[in-house]
Amino acid sequence: MKMTILSAGSLTTVQDEGRFGFMQSGFSPSGAMDIRSLRIANLLVGNSQGQGALEMTMMGITAKFDCDAVIAITGADMQPKIGEEDCPMYEAVQVKKGSVLKMKAAKSGMRAYLAVAGGFDLALVMGSMSTNMKCKVGGFEGRKLQNGDEIPLRFETGLSLIGHRKIKCQEKYPKEITVRVILGPQDFVFSEKGIETFLCTSYTVTDKSDRMGIRLDGAKIESKSAVDIISDGVATGSIQIPAAGTPIIMMADRQTTGGYAKIATVVSADLPKIAQAKPGTKVNFAAVTPEEGAKIYKSEIKEMNNLEYTMMFVR
Repeated sequence: MKMTILSAGSLTTVQDEGRFGFMQSGFSPSGAMDIRSLRIANLLVGNSQGQGALEMTMMGITAKFDCDAVIAITGADMQPKIGEEDCPMYEAVQVKKGSVLKMKAAKSGMRAYLAVAGGFDLALVMGSMSTNMKCKVGGFEGRKLQNGDEIPLRFETGLSLIGHRKIKCQEKYPKEITVRVILGPQDFVFSEKGIETFLCTSYTVTDKSDRMGIRLDGAKIESKSAVDIISDGVATGSIQIPAAGTPIIMMADRQTTGGYAKIATVVSADLPKIAQAKPGTKVNFAAVTPEEGAKIYKSEIKEMNNLEYTMMFVR
């Protein structure tokens, strides 16, 4: 049982929620850039929230299934079709043996996620299926997918077992977004003017952005002195300010440590906004307190758990 990749798109990898506990050995967590879309796709096909799925960037795949399967596609709208029929997103969809799934360039958003009921029959590396391309571990042979790859599936199934699960897609990918951040841990490195510039200026996502970091262009952020620090840990969502003075938002494939001052950290619930922002998207930052950030995090987890509970009763 497998799906054969006929066209792999520009950057398609297997990703789950990430590989944790190995940063001291130099392994970044990797994982889905848009965790929310990954979790929803998995819940729609009856998988656990963090199961491995395909992450497609800018351009979707074309793939042929050699068995009956149930799939769900979330995130960026890559105009999926099964054969010549439109394939709805945010819905569990039956794919018959021999069918071909075709996807195009992202009409909106940046990254789409394809989950298959039962998941992919791929080995875990250090507890995760996520692809770390730099270290060449995880996913499918530790690399992005290529034409001709055959991805093994765990089992054949149909909608009668999964249930016709669907949700109303509420995801929108506007040309300007507001991202909530918690200032620090090195905000003291920057002047009052620098902090004001950071919070009151729109920045633009550049085409130099990737899974390691989202690079922004705009007004330079003034520091009190040099922005170099003794290297310390880098978290997902850390916003580094290098010598050039413009922000870099560290993402899934970030380095484990860094020597530039971090002015703030994006709250985890807003990371999907950044992950889905195309080059040219305007980004505004809004400061929240650590206590507010904790409430936002708990609310996001509660929403996903409620969705998982609701999906259990769909038939």
